[in-house]
Amino acid sequence: MPYIAPEVVREVKQMDLLTYLKNYEPYELVHFSGNTYTTKTHDSLKISNGKWMWWSRGIGGRSALDYLIKVRNHTFLEAVQMIAGQATMQSPVSVPAPPKAEKKLLLPKPCHSQTAVIRYLEGRGVDAEIVRFCVMTGLIYESEYYHNAVFVGRDSAGKARYAAIRGTGTDFIGDANGSNKNYSFSISAEGKSRTVHLFESAIDLLSYATLLKMDGQDWRKEHLVSLAGVYQPAKEMENSRIPAALNRFLTENSEVKEVILHLDNDRAGRLAAKAIQTVLPEQYKTKDEPPERGKDCNDWLCLRLGIEVTRRAKKQQERER
Repeated sequence: MPYIAPEVVREVKQMDLLTYLKNYEPYELVHFSGNTYTTKTHDSLKISNGKWMWWSRGIGGRSALDYLIKVRNHTFLEAVQMIAGQATMQSPVSVPAPPKAEKKLLLPKPCHSQTAVIRYLEGRGVDAEIVRFCVMTGLIYESEYYHNAVFVGRDSAGKARYAAIRGTGTDFIGDANGSNKNYSFSISAEGKSRTVHLFESAIDLLSYATLLKMDGQDWRKEHLVSLAGVYQPAKEMENSRIPAALNRFLTENSEVKEVILHLDNDRAGRLAAKAIQTVLPEQYKTKDEPPERGKDCNDWLCLRLGIEVTRRAKKQQERER
């Protein structure tokens, strides 16, 4: 067996895939969008931010060595020799990471009282305990000047990265300036969970949690994630991308293996559900469980509770869709 010095192996392991392809196989590299690349051979393999992911196979990694072993099926020794040999003939020119201009989220100023937002959510059927939980944990609050409901999306460190704003006395709908839709409104499971439930809006998510509680189930048992609006598939469904919020959540929660869709009972919702099921890697089990009646989870909740949805609320629901 050929001997390879440990320092050579260490150096080989440090080379990322984008640097390798740009230096030694530029014919194989295809620019996808922004700082994301794919390959000529595998268009479902995406390279971005120092990592790569082969979505159709559910395989990913960081280094060029990972790629040659997992995608090209070389042995560890063959892959090390290939990279080291290329580097001997031509020293690689590192690909600088593009500077990231982080968006600054501008959250509305909180109101000292939460009366309007609590009244608004309970008026749409959301359980009082669930409302209190969201207010106490800072996931929802009432803005000072217009008394809007603000639904906050946070990253794994608890930092606010997104905010959806909904009028409590008007039909206003918008997102706070600087919102990052990768971090949409969500409620994580209280413990470990292999399942995530997906919704179009924060109100649908809260409505589903209320329905679970009404049926005597634990609404904190599994992850609940909203998409911050209607997901638009590509014209050719198989070319659609995984919704940004879902993609980020699955990346950060590798234990999740099941995705349950609770999207709307309209044409857009049905197409979105089908597209997501089509593009999700095979490693994920998917279920399509739209509300039993009504267009969305809040409609179904209101029907269960016998609440008449006001014309203003209906208009707001249509704008959300």
